Amino acid sequence: MKTTDKKKEAPAKQEVKRGVTKPKSNAAAGLTELFEDGLKDVYWAEKALTKALPVMARNATSEELISAINNHLVETEEHVTRLEKVFELIGKKATAKKCDAMEGLIEEGKGILEETEIGVVRDAGIIAASQKIEHYEIATYGTLRQFAETLGLEEAASLLELTLDEEKGADKLLTEVAVNAVNLEAAEAD
Repeated sequence: MKTTDKKKEAPAKQEVKRGVTKPKSNAAAGLTELFEDGLKDVYWAEKALTKALPVMARNATSEELISAINNHLVETEEHVTRLEKVFELIGKKATAKKCDAMEGLIEEGKGILEETEIGVVRDAGIIAASQKIEHYEIATYGTLRQFAETLGLEEAASLLELTLDEEKGADKLLTEVAVNAVNLEAAEAD
């Protein structure tokens, strides 16, 4: 088989593949910028949660669930403060950038409230919505902690690790409340 000359030639410049998203003019060019953008995103998310968590607590009926949500609200307020410290460590002003993912998760939680009757079934829905939020936060803080470590920002990495551990703890507590009480009671309501 003969190969054509065209196949042997390397393209002179990199062509943009069809279906590849063109970056915005202010797109992150390096890991530092990507890290800073992630901090802004999660800063918005945590501040939004300080408003959403009290709504969830007011709509819950399980004392264990109410306690878990209220405890996490205190932690979330600390997460905001910790993020402000991380911004300070990298010499940046703490700035929030709307987090579309968190906004969607909070809206989904509101939808669960509207779609369930007050009681254990709603409590089960609140736990489900809350765990989706926790899993998003676990993924975000794990990534940001790793970025900080890679960039040699050890103090920032330590602060992000503290928050990551608290998010994992909140998720574990929600699982315990669901498995040991709420889900069983919700199943009995069927």
